Amino acid sequence: MKVFGIAVAAVAFAAVTILAQTQTRPAVAPANIAVIDSSAFADEKNGIARVMAGMQQIEAKFQPLRTEIRGMRDRLAAMRADLQKKRAIQDSRMTEQQTDEANRLEVQIQRKAEDARTSYQKESLAVLEPLQQDIGTALTAYAQSRGITLLIDANRVPIVYAASNLDITKDFIADYNRTHPASLAPAPARATPAPARPTGSPTRPTRP
Repeated sequence: MKVFGIAVAAVAFAAVTILAQTQTRPAVAPANIAVIDSSAFADEKNGIARVMAGMQQIEAKFQPLRTEIRGMRDRLAAMRADLQKKRAIQDSRMTEQQTDEANRLEVQIQRKAEDARTSYQKESLAVLEPLQQDIGTALTAYAQSRGITLLIDANRVPIVYAASNLDITKDFIADYNRTHPASLAPAPARATPAPARPTGSPTRPTRP
């Protein structure tokens, strides 16, 4: 999934490790432990449908801007190449004018790319944060309904060894997809527009 250079996302989408106590137990009672790998939630083929739908929604929204920035970069590359060829044979004032034009375009690209990154991050939070909360709630309910007292996220906690029958990742994803269809995903919060950037303020470029 292509993104604007953020781990957006990107996005990597992880649920919080959950400790679920289903009922009052003696302190000496053995824990019913399970393992989940939250990195699998964003798998394009076998992940959570709502997550993929949310990421696709974000990508579709920013695709025109990504194409525009790519076109501007191609135009800048052509300008630089043409300038390099003509530098030795044309008037120095013309070379200076073309150089200034190329530099102005480069600044425009940098500013637009940085603004795009900011907007992308805000949109990602608006779309994916409600999903993360919803998945966390569902994961707690899943653990409680199955008597799981300790659930470890292998995407966050290094695990040296765990028996395969402890891994509930596929079962939880299937259960969530069944009970939470992508067509009924939580409504994302309205993203706050990116603030206007002062004219002439160069920023680092980012890959669309």
